[in-house]
Parts: sequence; C-alpha cells; structure tokens
Amino acid sequence: MKILNRARLISLALLCALLLAQGIMPALAGEPRVDKDVAYGTVGDIKLLLDVYQPDGFAGKRPGVLLIHGGGWVAGDKAFYAPLGKRLAAKGYVAFSLNYRLAPKSRYPAQVDDVQRAVRWIRAHADAYNLDPERLGALGDSAGGHLSAFLGTRDTRDNSDPDLAKYSSRVQCVVDFYGPTDFTVSASVAKPTSAALFYLNALFGKKPDEAPDQYRDASPIIYVTKASAPFLIVHGTADTLVPPDQSQRLYDALKGAGVETSLYLIYKAGHGFLAPGASEEPVALSESFFARFLHP
Repeated sequence: MKILNRARLISLALLCALLLAQGIMPALAGEPRVDKDVAYGTVGDIKLLLDVYQPDGFAGKRPGVLLIHGGGWVAGDKAFYAPLGKRLAAKGYVAFSLNYRLAPKSRYPAQVDDVQRAVRWIRAHADAYNLDPERLGALGDSAGGHLSAFLGTRDTRDNSDPDLAKYSSRVQCVVDFYGPTDFTVSASVAKPTSAALFYLNALFGKKPDEAPDQYRDASPIIYVTKASAPFLIVHGTADTLVPPDQSQRLYDALKGAGVETSLYLIYKAGHGFLAPGASEEPVALSESFFARFLHP
C-alpha cells in the first residue's frame, strides 16, 4: 500500500519524460479512429453499445483496454471515458468504452452479465480491430470499478450464448478506482450513507438483510483466488461514499492469494476523483500499470 503526494507525481512524470526521450516508451501517434455505438448484444428492448478507439500508426496486433463508467449502477455513459479512450489509443491500445444495463430497470446481475459479454464479444471480433485477444485489461471507477473487478476474478456467470461460449470473459489485468468490493462487511453495508443505500436499493431491490446471498454473490472479493488477474487499486482517503476499507479488503485478499497487486491511497481525495479537470495522478498510474502487463 502506498500514499501518494504531489512530489511523487512529479517524479513519476519526470521518469516518463526521460523514458520517452530515450526511446523506451513509444511516442504518441496520430488521431485515433473512433467507431461509436457499436452493438455488442441485445437484451429485450435494450441494445448494448460500446465505442471503439483504434490506434493509428502501430503495426501488429494491439493490446486492448475496456473502460467501464461509474454512476452507482443507475446512471453514467460510455462517453465519460472518451478522453481516456483517445489517450490510450494514441499510445497503441485498442480502447473499448461500453454501456451496460442500468438499475433499477435492470437489477443485479444484469450489469455483470453485460460487461462479461463485452469481453467475450471483443475477443470474438478481435481480428476486426487488429487486437490481441490475450492482452486485454479493464479499468473502471466506482460502480465501474466494481464491475471491472469481476473481469479479473470471476468466470463467466451466464454462458448461454453459443456464439460466445468458447471465449473467456477474464482479462489479464484490472484497474479499480474506488469501487465497492465486499457487500458482506457489516461496517460498510449495515450502516451506509443515505446515498449509498439509495444505490444499493436500486441495484438489488432489497436491503442487505433481506437478500444476504445476493449481496454476497455481488462481492468480487469472494471470487479471489491465486488465478485472479493482477490489480491496481486506487482510492481516496476522504471517500465517504465507498469507504477506503473496501479497497483495502480487496488488496488484502489478493495479496493473501499470492496475486500481484498494488493499492494506492490518495491523501484527502474524495469519491469521483476521475472527474474532468481532476488530477493526472490516477491516469498516470494506470498507464504505467497497463504498459507493464499488456506491453503496448
């Protein structure tokens, strides 16, 4: 676990600049190609859509990153990650920013099924995007961090689609920004803030004591094994919506299972520190993490 400050951020930026100057890190390429509103599935009257950011000027099969927006499972849109999608594409990644079904119209586990379907759909269409299907990462914030964690810990929950059945929904590495990870913890669930209680009720339609098995099933931490993907976990110490102990617990579980993982606590940062105009610190961390595990 590491506490970050501005001096560390400056040092990291200087290191990246030095590596770039020495040719160790690739320079940015041209403007990425953006394909918007690509359908990756349909459920009832809901069409599942994603945006694809493809790199320009890079040869060979490219690694990919899924970007999963937050919003308490009830709101949010794939457009939130457009800037990061373009930024990753400029560094050689194929970035996929996706929408998923939202509560309360669609209760849990619809959201998990959607993001797992997205991974399998992407692998099934890897050639169309010049993608290496064995170099996929996921990144999400808040509710998106919760869903991203499943992609590094849990096998496909609903594998009933024969067209996608042969493809894995697990990714090779995960970045989790302040996502809830353990709904079984009484200190974090039994006495949530009114805002947290609203989101939980929307997602499950029941309180924790009314559906303990469902809350447990929705906790990524219970699926952690030694086969889990490497994680980068980032959380603000002043987060009152998702307590920092949620990230600490996931970190401890992953380390206990022998999985390579890092936890960074950003001093005095609250919930939602990825908002536009916020610090570059978490983005720089995620880029270094993906460069290590996906090799762009």
